[in-house]
Amino acid sequence: MELQILGIGILTWLVFIPILGMAAVLLIPGKNENAIRWTAAVATGIQLVLAIVIFSVFDRTKIGINEAETFQFVEHFSWITVDSVPWVGRIEITYFLGLDGLSAIMVILTSLIGLIGVISSWNIKKMVKGYFALYLLLVTGMMGVFVALDFFLFFIFWEVMLLPMYFLIGLWGGPRREYAAIKFFLYTFVGGILMLLAMLALYFSVAYTDPATGQTVHTFNMLHMMNPENYIEGGLLTGVDTTWRYVAWMALFINFAIKIPLFPFHTWLPDAHVEAPTPISVILAGILLKLGTYGLLRVNFPIFPDATQYFVTFMAILGMISIIYGALCAMAQDDFKKLIAYSSISHMGIVVLGIAALNTQGMVGGVLQMFNHGIITAVLFLSVGVLYDRTHTRGLYDFGGIANQMPKYTGVAMIGMFAGLGLPGLNGFVSELFSFLGAFEAYKWITMISVTGIIFTAGYILWTVQRVYLGERPDKLKDLKDLTPREILAFTPLIILIVFLGIYPAPAIELMNTSLSFLVEFVTN
Repeated sequence: MELQILGIGILTWLVFIPILGMAAVLLIPGKNENAIRWTAAVATGIQLVLAIVIFSVFDRTKIGINEAETFQFVEHFSWITVDSVPWVGRIEITYFLGLDGLSAIMVILTSLIGLIGVISSWNIKKMVKGYFALYLLLVTGMMGVFVALDFFLFFIFWEVMLLPMYFLIGLWGGPRREYAAIKFFLYTFVGGILMLLAMLALYFSVAYTDPATGQTVHTFNMLHMMNPENYIEGGLLTGVDTTWRYVAWMALFINFAIKIPLFPFHTWLPDAHVEAPTPISVILAGILLKLGTYGLLRVNFPIFPDATQYFVTFMAILGMISIIYGALCAMAQDDFKKLIAYSSISHMGIVVLGIAALNTQGMVGGVLQMFNHGIITAVLFLSVGVLYDRTHTRGLYDFGGIANQMPKYTGVAMIGMFAGLGLPGLNGFVSELFSFLGAFEAYKWITMISVTGIIFTAGYILWTVQRVYLGERPDKLKDLKDLTPREILAFTPLIILIVFLGIYPAPAIELMNTSLSFLVEFVTN
């Protein structure tokens, strides 16, 4: 399926519209702050409209492993080509974009959270031009990862995200922002080096013969890497169940586990969340963490199905540890943001446990949990931001009894809290149920232990509700104002999705079900 606008493919527009917005922001005089904000809002708004168009015309029945069968809205042409390289043949890097059910749901999440992040950034006063320029560059990097099908292009978009996030935390963050930004940079940079090494090993192990010239062509095309027929004799990663394939899988896994973040690679996340400004915390929890689990499903699982089956129980155990550990750490926090950060570690552990089940219900539950967690944490971090803007504190013991003072805000925050708890009727319940059902089929004892994390989750969420929204209100909070129209605008689509997908999750499940079912079959057969 092809869909073009002004002769350019819709996925190119989807990825690079924020770059056009960034260029416009840089051309606007710095004193015109409202013009800069509106430019960023228009760029991300157009991106959301394009994502809605994709959702409406996406063919939910396509299945296969090659470009024509699986991926839609494909844009594929030669980008960098070097002929007749000694001992190698022809080097080929392609501009290759495409969508399947897995990436389509992530595109919708990214475009929605991207716009909401701009709306919640409206009260940023410091270096407004620089902030929104970096923000739009970050959105481009995230969107590019979700649609890239050339590993070199995937790697470029992956690394593009690093610098803007580093500066957005390091310049606009809290008192310990430099420490948090450097820690984030070092963790993700080391992971990126591991991915680069695995990518190069794959590149020199995969090749095809050009029928026109008879030349051997090495390529970063991920679909060629998924096809065992394209592994050349003598390549480092050639063969099945070999040591080097396991090493490459583990290198990629560590990179993606850092981004998730999965225990024990998680320690950068609480610091980054606490110090980041509220909109960047929304982006970080809502989208960036999903890049890790997306990378496992897009790269590790289909390119190394043999190693995936070998390590999948190890993955499930780490998922279990993350669920329990994250929830227990959340219970011990007195900083609202840090509590939500540790809850993210716990909820992303559910994603890892679900996809490690290697069955359709677990995989669907895990990917749906990725989407739902992005929506829920956006609500929770925005809720913290509302209080922090008014009180300049995030201490859980500094609040109390604000339900009567701020009824609209309390209602919105309660929906986010109880969705994170997994209350039936809200979206978190559906994805957690599917994840645990699939995991129980594959790992009964691991799943039974993991489910106890729900008890701890109920503990820290109900305790937070009691401390912040119920009880007696301190005198210093008597003048708190309820939600503004701008804040209501940011919350509204998120709350609608939480309730709608809790009652009727079929649109999201149908979008990804065919692609994920095929991925399970491809990895396990």
